Amino acid sequence: MFSTRSVLAQLITVPLLAFSAVGQTGETASATTAPEYATASADAPRCRVYIGTYTSPTTGSKGIYLVDLDTRSGELTDRGLVAAEVKSPSFLAVHPSRRFLYAVSELNEFQGQKAGAVSAFAIDAQTGKLTLLNQQPSGGQGPCYVTVDPTGKCVLTANYTTGTVAALPIDEEGRLGQPTAVAQHTGSGPNAKRQQGPHAHSINLDPAGRFAFAPDLGVDKVFIYRFAGGDRWLLANDPPAAQIAPGSGPRHFAFHPTGRFAYVINELNSTITAFSYDADRGLLEELQTIPTLPKDFVGRNFPADIHVHPTGKFLYGSNRGHDSIAVFTVDELTGRLTAVGYASTRGKNPRNFAIDPSGRWLLAANQDSNTVVVFRIDAQRGLLTAKDGTLAMPSPVCLRPVVRTR
Repeated sequence: MFSTRSVLAQLITVPLLAFSAVGQTGETASATTAPEYATASADAPRCRVYIGTYTSPTTGSKGIYLVDLDTRSGELTDRGLVAAEVKSPSFLAVHPSRRFLYAVSELNEFQGQKAGAVSAFAIDAQTGKLTLLNQQPSGGQGPCYVTVDPTGKCVLTANYTTGTVAALPIDEEGRLGQPTAVAQHTGSGPNAKRQQGPHAHSINLDPAGRFAFAPDLGVDKVFIYRFAGGDRWLLANDPPAAQIAPGSGPRHFAFHPTGRFAYVINELNSTITAFSYDADRGLLEELQTIPTLPKDFVGRNFPADIHVHPTGKFLYGSNRGHDSIAVFTVDELTGRLTAVGYASTRGKNPRNFAIDPSGRWLLAANQDSNTVVVFRIDAQRGLLTAKDGTLAMPSPVCLRPVVRTR
């Protein structure tokens, strides 16, 4: 099932799907042919892409993999390199200095505690290899998301199984301290199978680093925290949450580059909700809710990831079931979205994707068909054209490009 939370998630290998991207006018983009995500410029020719995976005897994955992206051609080069062996690193985050990488291990028990794990790694500037610095409990079970605050002093985690979010301090050497703040979500939703209790699915900071936003799939809310630092990392805001329509299942969250708008992708009803954002109060006000699917689609679907293009002109969301990347334009004045196309990911279960900061390329990770696919982004319309070929990768579930420093 697309929504499985099992660490030993069993993969189902399926044939690759044909590429299609159909706009609302009926225009179809033909197939042709891929990634990075951190801080780059259009002049940066190469970057490294770290790939988080689910590890198990079934998948054959060993942990975090490392490949190269040529940002001029979109070509991915598989170096055959396991950057670090670690159990089920399902989500990754890079320190602002690009010297450290953090990974959550999606476990329910770690060192005798009912918790998952967060690992801190040092990045070798020459080779990209990762050296383990230390590990800490994640502040809850089943961690599925990690992010680093803009100052590089704190890691935030979202723990799906227990419905908690946590803050862990980072020292000057990149090592993690134990969680200094853990916030427990409460509530439930109308979906008896998926919303019997809270399931924190991600946590993101606003551009200023003053507020943290944690979509909770189980209770149909985006919880909002004041991010104060020290022992006051996660303080409930007023209001403490933005309510999403019942049964929506909010999952991942993204800010517009201007900081004026924000977006959440909803896993259970295949929609995206757009908000205006009051940066002084940390307040989200709903603007619009729009489907992630074409009108003629019939079948099960569970959206997963969401990103705004670096220019702010386009927004993308992944569909698992329809197995596509939905493409939207963004109204620069209102923040509202308009659907313009859908690009097949040519694989099964696109759990995660990334846009390289130059805005030229989008790469998608197909978890259940063990592939990564690269798309060229049309600078004028935002539509996607797949590059020829795919990169084989065991159970890829997180893509994190990092600009090479040497």
